Amino acid sequence: MSETPAISIRNLAKRYAAVGREPAKLALNDISFDVPEGKIFGLLGPNGAGKSTLINILAGLVKKTAGTAEVWGFDIDHDMRNAKRAIGIVPQEVVFDAFFTPFEVLENTAGLYGVPKSLRRSMDILRAVFLDDKAHAYARTLSGGMKRRLLIAKALVHAPPVLVLDEPTAGVDVELRRQLWELVREMNAQGVTIVLTTHYLEEAEELCDRIAIINHGELIANKPTRELVEMAREKIVVLTLDQDMIELPSHPAFRKCERIAERTIEITYDLDQANAGEVMALVQSHGLAIVDVSTREADLEDVFVSLTSKAGHAERIA
Repeated sequence: MSETPAISIRNLAKRYAAVGREPAKLALNDISFDVPEGKIFGLLGPNGAGKSTLINILAGLVKKTAGTAEVWGFDIDHDMRNAKRAIGIVPQEVVFDAFFTPFEVLENTAGLYGVPKSLRRSMDILRAVFLDDKAHAYARTLSGGMKRRLLIAKALVHAPPVLVLDEPTAGVDVELRRQLWELVREMNAQGVTIVLTTHYLEEAEELCDRIAIINHGELIANKPTRELVEMAREKIVVLTLDQDMIELPSHPAFRKCERIAERTIEITYDLDQANAGEVMALVQSHGLAIVDVSTREADLEDVFVSLTSKAGHAERIA
């Protein structure tokens, strides 16, 4: 594996000018990070955080205001042609002519990339995404999951070493999501570096080796997935009691204590300040018996919520 990152971003900024009543907006503010070659890299953030702007800059669809970006070692400004050939973008929207067949979609896209007919791998790619049996059916007849897979196939026609998947499992059912997960793993095992944006945090935790989080146009985290999860030093315990609790218990270690159902309370506490036994002992000290108890460890969702809520929310206007 090369020491050169698959994607290198330095001090990237994008400022949108004011349009009509819409004020100027700083969509990306001094973003810097690397995507390691051969990894699955998660890019997370709330709606409007700047993820799509960043992806569109890499794809050559949006012009950056400042900073540099390289794809596979090629500067997106000074070596635009090679940079574009090194990356495949799978957008959120379903974008292909519904009256073409999947085979025709891939052939046409390969032509746009200048891939000679002798080097095109349309059927091989359709086979890889399990669409070879639909190669000559109209694209409009495909199911939602099949259309998602066709988008991935379309992004692979020029054999890019880097693939960006922008919300690839949005709107698909659980079974199809799992199938797409396996497809992502297979492509990565074949050496493709993958950048994944998703709103499903369990998806990022399951697939990604490393995760960057963008909020309000700023990079607020960039760590291996396991390290991010370990940042959460909270645990949640749900207690079902033998009677109603008039006053909820309090303790310096409690981050939150709330009644979630009749005779059931949920306590979020700091693992550095208390353990489950101490939490239950405190509740029992109020003269209440615990009928049932369940616990949950912190996960990526807890970290995400914590980081994005702590990040500054000040307006950044040009």
